[in-house]
Amino acid sequence: MSNPTRCAQLLTEKEILQDCLSSQKHAAATFNTFAGECVNEQLRTTMLNILDEEHKMQADIFSCMQSNGWYQVEQADQQKIQQAKQKFCGC
Repeated sequence: MSNPTRCAQLLTEKEILQDCLSSQKHAAATFNTFAGECVNEQLRTTMLNILDEEHKMQADIFSCMQSNGWYQVEQADQQKIQQAKQKFCGC
């Protein structure tokens, strides 16, 4: 039988945050689906409020990882940005 305390000691802060971010992405996707399929407006509002909180937590985790250099993002090429805008909004 494994010891949960011992297992937790083997994970780095980066690994823990990677797991948290993955979990938040999954939770946000699930609440998004629930909110989109609610027939009851009060329940839909509740799901949207929870979804907003999930997005805030995900952004906090992402910011923490990025500030520690654990989640690198590339700057988007301006030409690609313009191409995407034209494709999706017809501008």
